[in-house]
Amino acid sequence: MSVYTVHEPPLRDPGASVDPERFVFVRDGFYFWALVFGPLWLLWRRLWLALLFYVIAFVVVEGALWYFKAGFGAQAAINAAFGLLLGMEASSVWRWTLARRGWNNLGVVVGDDLESAERRFFQIWRERPQPAAASKSAVLTNYGPKSSGNADDVIGLFPEPGGPR
Repeated sequence: MSVYTVHEPPLRDPGASVDPERFVFVRDGFYFWALVFGPLWLLWRRLWLALLFYVIAFVVVEGALWYFKAGFGAQAAINAAFGLLLGMEASSVWRWTLARRGWNNLGVVVGDDLESAERRFFQIWRERPQPAAASKSAVLTNYGPKSSGNADDVIGLFPEPGGPR
């Protein structure tokens, strides 16, 4: 099961409605292609500021390695660490860029793959109560399987809100 965060683009016109075709689902997890082709992956996703930070950090570290005359093994290990760090944090960088551009994080959805996650999200999103035009407080966050509401369904130490203590 993969976990995705759902992001809604900012509205171009205040009176316009939301276009579900423009929603972005960002998978939480490791991005192999960000590990292998780091700067190209950042370019592909149009993460310009993240690419700038990546290049600056890479140049500074490579300059320090050159200055201290580090061996090939140290250079290879540091380059691998750069790729590994980007591969592990690629989804966070992507989410940060979307938030910086004004995209709304609508919540988290779980699915076997992207298609099932989209299906689950849009099924619940379509059934949500429509907010007033001036209200933007219709952010839904529970896109997981529905609970029957029994006390036996509680996992962990935190029961349902408003339940007995």
